[in-house]
Amino acid sequence: MDIGTAKPSAAERARVPHHLIDLVDPDQRYSAGQFRIDAIRIISEILRQKKIPLLVGGTMLYYRSLVAGLDALPPASQELRAAIDHEAAKRGWPALHAELARVDPQAARRIMPNDAQRIQRALEVFRVAGKPLSALQGAPDNSLPFELKGACLVPERSGLHQAIEQRFDAMLRGGLVDELKTLKRQFTLTPEMPSMRAVGYRQVWAFLEGEIGEAAMRSRAIAATRQLAKRQMTWLRSFPALLRLDPQRPDQAAQALFHSFL
Repeated sequence: MDIGTAKPSAAERARVPHHLIDLVDPDQRYSAGQFRIDAIRIISEILRQKKIPLLVGGTMLYYRSLVAGLDALPPASQELRAAIDHEAAKRGWPALHAELARVDPQAARRIMPNDAQRIQRALEVFRVAGKPLSALQGAPDNSLPFELKGACLVPERSGLHQAIEQRFDAMLRGGLVDELKTLKRQFTLTPEMPSMRAVGYRQVWAFLEGEIGEAAMRSRAIAATRQLAKRQMTWLRSFPALLRLDPQRPDQAAQALFHSFL
């Protein structure tokens, strides 16, 4: 999954070493918990080489898993997840969200009715542990064997929306549709898999299945990306200690970031 993930190019990766890329195939699952384990290992190795690793990306759930730790939740059950997916195919995710609201209203308030991945996990936890997800989320272990300094780019909303449109159009020109065609030939994929629920891939999947046209694919992907960006900005506000930088002033942002490490 190269184009739809905006993966660094081969030239960029040849110029600057990158880590934690191409770890799993699209038909495999990868959790925030496993990311925390892998990230701590790689960061520690880089520090032993007397170098400074940069943790770069925009998925705040994974950032939170690293800096704040994870709650002690039951492990994933592939059989139960398949059963929940089957239920969703028959009843729809909003119906399962209503079920979640009955057993864990606190979690349901935080999870959107169409957020399939989080609805599935919350119901899975309840069915495995017999307790709601919100009751099991306590004080996690957030100890790290190194110091971590965080910074974020906070763009203006109007500029962000324009950049999102330009970014997705660039992905389409770069061959996103053909990329998914190739992935569907190489792997046994379903639209319920986490990889195929990703913004962009989900809309292209619907287009390839003939469920929507090309224009709807583009508009839905852009709208979903805007919604994702809004949720990520909410995550950013939950970390007040982050150094906030203006991406419209790159020189000033770079200088502020440099001084933060002194």
